[in-house]
Amino acid sequence: MNIFMRHLSTEMGQDQTKQQIEKGLRLYQSNQTDKALHVWTKVLEKTSDPGGKFRVLGCLITAHSEMGKYKDMLKYALDQIDTAREMEDPDYLTEGYLNLARSNEKLCDFHKTVSYCKTCLNMQGTTVSLQLNGQVCLSMGNAFLGLSLFQQALESYEKALRYAHNNDDKMLECRVCCSLGNIYIHLKDYEKALFFPCKAAELVNDYGKGWSLKYRAMSQYHMSVAYRKLERLPDAMECCEESMKIALQHGDRPLQALCLLNFADIHRYRRDFDKAFPRYESALGIMTEVGNRLGQAHVHLAVAKCWLLMKEYVKALDSLERAQALADGMGNKVRDVLQTYGKTIHSGLHVPLMTLLCLWTKLCTMKVHCLREGIYRSQGRQEELREQVVKFLQCVEELELYCGMCGESIGDRDQKLQALPCSHIFHLKCLQTNGTKGCPKCFKNSMKPGFV
Repeated sequence: MNIFMRHLSTEMGQDQTKQQIEKGLRLYQSNQTDKALHVWTKVLEKTSDPGGKFRVLGCLITAHSEMGKYKDMLKYALDQIDTAREMEDPDYLTEGYLNLARSNEKLCDFHKTVSYCKTCLNMQGTTVSLQLNGQVCLSMGNAFLGLSLFQQALESYEKALRYAHNNDDKMLECRVCCSLGNIYIHLKDYEKALFFPCKAAELVNDYGKGWSLKYRAMSQYHMSVAYRKLERLPDAMECCEESMKIALQHGDRPLQALCLLNFADIHRYRRDFDKAFPRYESALGIMTEVGNRLGQAHVHLAVAKCWLLMKEYVKALDSLERAQALADGMGNKVRDVLQTYGKTIHSGLHVPLMTLLCLWTKLCTMKVHCLREGIYRSQGRQEELREQVVKFLQCVEELELYCGMCGESIGDRDQKLQALPCSHIFHLKCLQTNGTKGCPKCFKNSMKPGFV
């Protein structure tokens, strides 16, 4: 009888935990975030059910991610993986490592993101785990993009897209399309950069009645950036306003910061600096609050471009110095990790020491040197100019940003790039003059000695 009563008590406790978690979800979906967090925190304090604890930690991770509280997100992710280890369930472990990867992605610790993603992919075995693989590949692609490893990022996104199609997962497909839009912005292929978020917006319209509005906000934001790059500024402003409206409704601080940065960039394109500067300042404040160091560097680079257009060279150099300091800070953090783990990151991420150290920090630094070069050239400061040219070329070499056809650097100035289905990247002009169809690099690699 005592055993029966204990079993009955456990079942009742699990039911109460489930009810409270669902109550929190209803509150959260109705934008009563503080009340939802209060309910979930109470569940976490009281429940003795490991499964319930894991689920409520998942709710807290999602909520803190959308609020931009990434350190809290990471704290709950670490608690969740500890709970999963206690349960020794591969499905829970896979989901736990995925949340760890996402948390580190948000904190710009991209090497850890890739490591945790690799751990997830190595934990094959159950149907649920396999269904998460698309999300894992998406997170890995975002990390590779953060590390400026464009080819690896494209390969990861394409794998994520295949998982989305195979599982008919429209939400995942929508997220991948937004990330693909983002990478094509970096590659200066602005037509593709617009195509993919437009596809995401179509998915939201066709399938997203029950989805969170964040999916619409996300697609509108990426469309806005592409429209701005194409200098379709009214369209860019309209999409950004729609995204900002949703971000404000949901208290999505990270997206608010991105929208403010994009608003400021639109005003910069219009040379309306009186409107641009306050929005850069607001974006910087939120990005500092949520810990988006990469975003902070982008703000300082954009502010420097404003000062350059105004021919305020001293102020431009000051902004570039601030961007450089952020890049150096991230470089120092990676250096500390390398000293701990040696020349390769744990869990099988093999990258040469100097390349890993310089990846995203060098991309930012490369832009700094390029802008400084323009300033010193206009002022006839030949010694400083030569120094910036040398440093710029060093960054290009360390990032291995070379076209596979002409051998010149890619992604440095306004040269358009083309990413092929195999993920190899070339100058668009080189491909247009290429006599063979398909990828020149793949074609070259497939030719065996003796048959050339």
